[in-house]
Amino acid sequence: MISRRRFLCTTAAGLFAAHPAQAQTYPTKPVRMIVPFPPGGPIDTTARLVGDQMSSALGHSVVIENRPGAGAMIGSKAAAAAEPDGYTLLFGSSGSLAVTPALYKNAGYDPVKSFTPVAAVSSGALVLAVAPSVEAKTVKELVAYAKANPGKLNYGSGTGTPPHVAWGLFKLQTGTDILFVPYQGAAPAITDLLGGRNHMTIDATGVLLAHIRDNKLRALAVTSPTRSAELPDVPTMVESGYPEFLMTFWTGVVAPANTPAAIVTRLNAAINTGLRSTEMKARLASFQVEPKPGSPADFAAFIAAEGKKWADVIAAADIKVG
Repeated sequence: MISRRRFLCTTAAGLFAAHPAQAQTYPTKPVRMIVPFPPGGPIDTTARLVGDQMSSALGHSVVIENRPGAGAMIGSKAAAAAEPDGYTLLFGSSGSLAVTPALYKNAGYDPVKSFTPVAAVSSGALVLAVAPSVEAKTVKELVAYAKANPGKLNYGSGTGTPPHVAWGLFKLQTGTDILFVPYQGAAPAITDLLGGRNHMTIDATGVLLAHIRDNKLRALAVTSPTRSAELPDVPTMVESGYPEFLMTFWTGVVAPANTPAAIVTRLNAAINTGLRSTEMKARLASFQVEPKPGSPADFAAFIAAEGKKWADVIAAADIKVG
């Protein structure tokens, strides 16, 4: 007859061994990766590239599930509420994991508490662009005009998006009064910018690059620490006299909070393997972003820092939504 003490020790040993065994066999079925945006956009396309690479590394399909709506809150909440077993992931971004939770008090999830960071994926610059009707050729000239003509410049972008917050950052750092014009998304905002109904915006390089190259928009600065390879003649905001104006558009993968560390490590390795491949680097470069392989701890620290940074900007600029 097994003694009670031996039974308890045997049971504890079995429980201790459960997680390593789970990690060794994981995954045993397809993994679902929620994208909180519609299909076809740059975030969705990047998620599908990453999913394909992960499928090869894991030996099971990574299925993309688009759950758009409410500024990425619908899909993000669904991922946060899923079982923390490694079979539901969220393909997050600077919008869904930093800006949206800071803008909406009732987002329904916390980017730090609701998720276990898995891996950063990509990062890219934003670019400050103006319509041809704006005479300014530099940021200095744009700021001078804005200060001489308060409230006369219009800035259009999607409401509750990183470009919306970039407007707040620009106003704070330059001390200008520029009118924000809200849109349901980037497409109609850019249409009005091209038509001269708005004067300026700050958006991802990939979104504006074709219009800049066609001389339909004029690029004044990029928001990355160094110049963009696609726009080598365009200075950074740092070079333009604003050393604290740094902003990137980024993506990454997170899992529901309390996902076992061994599974997170397995997923991180699968993602990083893909990001280091020549093929993936080239594909991401076509979207004007670069891969950002790293550890879960690196990504956790980055998400926390980004969330605080943009919460501070939103509060200081008194940015409202709805």
